[in-house]
Amino acid sequence: MTTRRKKIYEGKAKILYEGPEPGTLIQYFKDDATAFNAQKKAILEGKGVINNRISEYIMTRLNSIGVQNHFIRRLNLREQLIKEVEIVPLEVVVRNIAAGSIATRLGLTEGQPLPRSIIEFYYKDDKLGDPMVSEEHITAFNWAATQEIDDMMATALRVNDYLSGLFSAVGITLVDFKIEFGRIYEGDFSRIILADEISPDSCRLWDTVTNEKLDKDRFRRDLGNVIESYTEVARRLGIMKEMPTVIQGGVH
Repeated sequence: MTTRRKKIYEGKAKILYEGPEPGTLIQYFKDDATAFNAQKKAILEGKGVINNRISEYIMTRLNSIGVQNHFIRRLNLREQLIKEVEIVPLEVVVRNIAAGSIATRLGLTEGQPLPRSIIEFYYKDDKLGDPMVSEEHITAFNWAATQEIDDMMATALRVNDYLSGLFSAVGITLVDFKIEFGRIYEGDFSRIILADEISPDSCRLWDTVTNEKLDKDRFRRDLGNVIESYTEVARRLGIMKEMPTVIQGGVH
């Protein structure tokens, strides 16, 4: 399908192609893995297939509880049909437990529960290393309006509540996650909806009993078994039975 379609955008983990009808795009999940602003790269066979499937599952569940997002339907192993949105140039990070950059910045012990869920904003620019920004920056540079910031924060907390419960039920702790948003236009009005993906690439997921990492930190920190860990997340969510045979060596 995608070979005949015009490429709209290529990121580190996904490619967007023009969709079959106006207002739609096809999102293709690559096997490329990157870390540290793409300074570290690898091809992990089957990663795109797993992330496509996990993101479909989560976005569908979020839609069912009224969290509107860009997902329409999965087309095949690596592609999904999505609504075309105008991406807000921000990454919205929700943190429940100290890990990654917040532990480094604030001198916290990794694994330390935070006093409450914390939302952080980062400006999407790889050349700048996606710097952390405040609401002041966001409104001053017109990246998003005050009402849009409120909508993104409210949605982020709803997603956090829902996903924390979803993962907790299968023995996984949601440490933190990154989401992105886009504007969808209806006449003169626009509204903010969830976009991009939600997968082990964009979440920190730890086994609740052992604290074993089941996410992209396995790649960042050279812990090995990246695909096996992503596959384990899919298995626990109950979607493993649909995973294709191209993925070898999954955790059983």
